[in-house]
Amino acid sequence: MSNVSRTDGGWTDVTLSHLLTVERLSSYLRACDADINRALRLYEWNMSAGSAVIATTGTVEVIVRNALDRQLNSWARRKGHQDWLGFLPLDQRGRDDVAKARSRATLRGRRTEEHGRVVAELSFGFWRYLISQRYHASLWVPSLHKAFPGAVTDIRKRRQDVERRLVNLMLVRNRAAHHEPIHRRDLLADLEDAIELVGWVHPQAGAWVGAVSALRQVASARPA
Repeated sequence: MSNVSRTDGGWTDVTLSHLLTVERLSSYLRACDADINRALRLYEWNMSAGSAVIATTGTVEVIVRNALDRQLNSWARRKGHQDWLGFLPLDQRGRDDVAKARSRATLRGRRTEEHGRVVAELSFGFWRYLISQRYHASLWVPSLHKAFPGAVTDIRKRRQDVERRLVNLMLVRNRAAHHEPIHRRDLLADLEDAIELVGWVHPQAGAWVGAVSALRQVASARPA
């Protein structure tokens, strides 16, 4: 490994490699032919890429969950219920997720429950799970497919298309959130998934995500 110093900052690349650990840097070192200086530059870029991923997928999450929430509320009201939170035919995992979200939203019963707060406490994984094959007949067909009017007309294919993009975006979001390497990913393909998914909710949403996401700029700045 190189002992090149960064005297202007008062630290060395070798010092940083020790603090980060070689194990942590292994993916970057492999990509850079074991050159510690280049590996650290790639690590720094990976941090910027992770921030852009978190911002983009966070926007997708809000748009998608609100679209699903609107359809579920509409369906619940047609069935004579004011709120879908206690109405959906969820499995134990889903019921547990809702119960935890209600507890967090009410500060464990210390404040009045508000629907919007509970929805905001439900994880990205919860919404992705609602799109799975498990709920195709019970939720997707009667309600959730309407959240994506811009997708293909075939309802089964629509669910598969939405699920694939949600799974992919959750994967890259989770890796970014845990500071894992994403430098080998095609971030432009991830961005296209995000644009397409929210564009199925509304075309203006897709255009907006494409305009505000930093993923294009970050991808173009990746170190050689």
